[in-house]
Amino acid sequence: MKVLIADDDRVLSQLICSVLRQAGHKPFPAFDAMQALMLAMRDPPDMVLLDVNMPGGSGLKTLNTLKSSNKTSEIPVIVVSGNEDATIPETVKQLGAARFVPKPIDPELLLEVIREVMEEEGIAG
Repeated sequence: MKVLIADDDRVLSQLICSVLRQAGHKPFPAFDAMQALMLAMRDPPDMVLLDVNMPGGSGLKTLNTLKSSNKTSEIPVIVVSGNEDATIPETVKQLGAARFVPKPIDPELLLEVIREVMEEEGIAG
């Protein structure tokens, strides 16, 4: 499965890419909101892991744009964030995110959530 990792934290992004590669997925990183949208529109991934706080536009706006476009609206998005705002999990759900995963990342939990979303969305691994 091709997974877009949209997170400006390059160390965390590389960690997530490594975890996903080991699980047999094909991750590719984007380090700001504009790059994430450009990559998703040009070559839509099977899934997006999206941070809330990024340069180039907020993750919430990025999520809204992804869910509003005919080209990307069906792509499941898992929001991964360390944002302290207690309303974020509910907000991202209302915007169409499949799940919210808090930072710091627990690789096993992340893979479990990805598997759940894949099953719910009928995505072959």
